[in-house]
Amino acid sequence: MTRSAAALPLALGIDVGTSGVRAVLLAPDGQTVGTTSAPIPESGRRDPARWTAALEATLADLPAEAKARVAAVCVDATSGTVLALDADARPLGDALLYNDAVDEPALVQAIAATAPRESAAHGASSGLARALVLARRPGVRHLVHQADWIAGHLSGRPWISDESNALKTGYDPIARRWPDWLRGLLDLALLPEVVPCGAPTGGVMAAAAARYGLPARAAVVAGMTDGCASFLATGADRPGDGVTALGTTLTLKLLSDRPVFAPEYGVYSHRIGDLWLAGGASNSGGGALAAFFSPQEIERLSEAIDPEAPSGLDYYPLPRPGERFPHADPQMAPRLTPRPPEDRLFLQGMLEGIARIEALGYRRLAELGAPPLQRRRSVGGGARNRAWSAIRQRIVGGEPAPSASEAAAAGAARLALAHLPAEAATSG
Repeated sequence: MTRSAAALPLALGIDVGTSGVRAVLLAPDGQTVGTTSAPIPESGRRDPARWTAALEATLADLPAEAKARVAAVCVDATSGTVLALDADARPLGDALLYNDAVDEPALVQAIAATAPRESAAHGASSGLARALVLARRPGVRHLVHQADWIAGHLSGRPWISDESNALKTGYDPIARRWPDWLRGLLDLALLPEVVPCGAPTGGVMAAAAARYGLPARAAVVAGMTDGCASFLATGADRPGDGVTALGTTLTLKLLSDRPVFAPEYGVYSHRIGDLWLAGGASNSGGGALAAFFSPQEIERLSEAIDPEAPSGLDYYPLPRPGERFPHADPQMAPRLTPRPPEDRLFLQGMLEGIARIEALGYRRLAELGAPPLQRRRSVGGGARNRAWSAIRQRIVGGEPAPSASEAAAAGAARLALAHLPAEAATSG
């Protein structure tokens, strides 16, 4: 006998961001059935207790009936946020956030001298740099990532991480282990056990079930970084699927059947099961447009653009000198001349220029070993500009596909869907 939709089990995705926590509930068919959020006070963004307080507030806003049907939970969080735990898995002070750069040149140089060229652990803003600082705290027994801590708060096992969050702490996603070169920098016993994204890591323990209103023993599933979760949220799921984020900067992500590493372009690959998510970020994007036009002007002028009639302008819009991808040139100057007398034409030239950068970016990823772009999804504010969308279709190509969601929590919930009871997929 089939069950009604109101009785089907649900997947819960939890996204822990810089400024708040968001939750999304998905039905077995992938449809969103609930979403809530709660802020993390700016003064408490490094305090794990504030994270769990925001989690409690977020889940409190979900209907009790819906929470009672949660069968699997998955957590994503900011990439490279690290915290130290004592022998009882309690936080030792505040965490170091993903944007907390380590102001210790000697430490950064030690990483550079030890880590392989293609490792994602280089730099003052890497998870490894922050882990090395936290390893000095008295009494430290575990170094974990933000997503590990929140998932572990539910399961009682915060010392388990995933292959995505562990990447910038030095994890080798090809060998699928913490590499030997890390021994020269850190006691490997401090690092978490790493499992594939989406692997089961335990169940919701009784204390967490009582606090958050979740079913005890609901499956807890290994998550990923918020960027990877945002990609999965769109519905992209096969090699050749690309997602372009049109925000202040232009960010490209492309699902690949093989890893791609090119540190000179800031390109590395997160492992998601047996697939790889490669990506790069240009300094071009909405920030370059904002130097000349307000959002209202962009909207008004875009309505007068004929996207099928090329402007003839050859621009490379940048907000300031310097580019990282698809060109690696810290001195590269913006190219925005000649400027025509019509603002409409000037804007069109800029939109076309950013589209050419996008097209070159996907070609660059393919040159580096990723598959050619097949299907393209778009997220961010620029994705809602119809003239720009038409321009991009003409210049970038790829089959346009709708984005199921832009919420990272929905991507985490998609990982949890695989752990719903088998009969849920065929019940109706």
